Amino acid sequence: MMDEAKGPGTSLLSFIMSARHNQAARIFNIDVLTALIAILLPWTTTGVAIVATLWLVALLPSIEIRPLLRSLARPISILPIALFALALVGTLWSDAAWSVRIHAVSPVAKLMMLPLLFYHCERSPRGIWVFKAFLASCIAMVLVSCLVAVYPELSAKLYFSRGEYQVASGIFVKNYIDQSQEFALCAVALVYPVMALWHAGKRRPAILLAAVAMVFVLSMLFVVVSRTALVTIPIMLMVFALLHLQLRTTLIAAGAAALFAAAIWFASPALRHTVAKFYADYQQTSEHINPSGMGSRLEFWRKSLTFVTEKPLIGHGTGSTRGLFEKAGVGQVGYLSEVVGDPHNQTLNVAVQWGIVGVVLLWALWLTHLALFRGETMAAWVGMMVVVQNMLTSLLNSHLFDFHEGWMYVLGVGVAGGMVLRAREGAGTQAEV
Repeated sequence: MMDEAKGPGTSLLSFIMSARHNQAARIFNIDVLTALIAILLPWTTTGVAIVATLWLVALLPSIEIRPLLRSLARPISILPIALFALALVGTLWSDAAWSVRIHAVSPVAKLMMLPLLFYHCERSPRGIWVFKAFLASCIAMVLVSCLVAVYPELSAKLYFSRGEYQVASGIFVKNYIDQSQEFALCAVALVYPVMALWHAGKRRPAILLAAVAMVFVLSMLFVVVSRTALVTIPIMLMVFALLHLQLRTTLIAAGAAALFAAAIWFASPALRHTVAKFYADYQQTSEHINPSGMGSRLEFWRKSLTFVTEKPLIGHGTGSTRGLFEKAGVGQVGYLSEVVGDPHNQTLNVAVQWGIVGVVLLWALWLTHLALFRGETMAAWVGMMVVVQNMLTSLLNSHLFDFHEGWMYVLGVGVAGGMVLRAREGAGTQAEV
């Protein structure tokens, strides 16, 4: 692979340094930075931000105007730009302080990377590097997570959380929600290559990848359990069954999955505790008026719907959510007085700030990106799972705007989308010939 890029007798270093006058070297360097973002994403937010900035700097000299404009004219690129533009314009009718309005634009700004990733990855043959880099990084993370579960004092969180971290949770960095999203995506994404390798008669690599996927699943069930992952993984697997398996195989797989789930239920105290917490949260809120995960969310959603009905068309403006909750909480007690800047639902988050216009753009973005990934390729499967996961988890969180899950979406959809577009363009060229 490297020999093709650098040519005979040319060192890798000299090839990288030739980017000033060599377009192939520019594209190679951008590919390396894209893979580096994938490696850093499970570990650090600051590192991702720094490398993403370097990525943009490296991209600029490589841009060819006409191909870029053609790429930007696609709906898959127009919609993230439109949602970001709405967030900018929405600052004009918000009652929040200007500092709050500008801060509320930043979670949407990452969507502007999507059109650029589509453009770059459509011309690059190395998109698979990013998938492999993210998988390798998550494998390292799952191993570290298991180690921290046994030796909690090794957690980096202990040194930065100022005593707020629960050392028994098996989290080395970030939090259990972010980690579970990574592991869930890797586990489900590996189903496609496992099946493809198995049908191709390559049993050993298929078994190896299946074992890796199982490690991710077992880590989520025994080390740290996310309720969001528990809900989304079965649905993601159901999507795979509907798209790639025959009815008989699907029924057999469903029966095996049910037996596996029953066995894990009795074997994992953490799983039983997490499932029981759904009702415990609701009871804690409804009977004792105390804040809780699920109980508080229901109140956030109820209030958010009230805010939306007040200004349904264009919403209350960018950054207005916290101020609205502050007013609604005056004179209230317990969970009724909670003030948040995010209602923990992506659609409501958008609706409160930008009304029906924002919701239409949000769902058009999701559905357009989902439609992009129709096909029988690894890139199409990964891209579809990234979109499906984000849509599902955004029912309980605002994951498109959250840093970690938002970057998972941008990187996954952008790279997989570019790969799908490249493959289709190649197929179209061969058809013409």
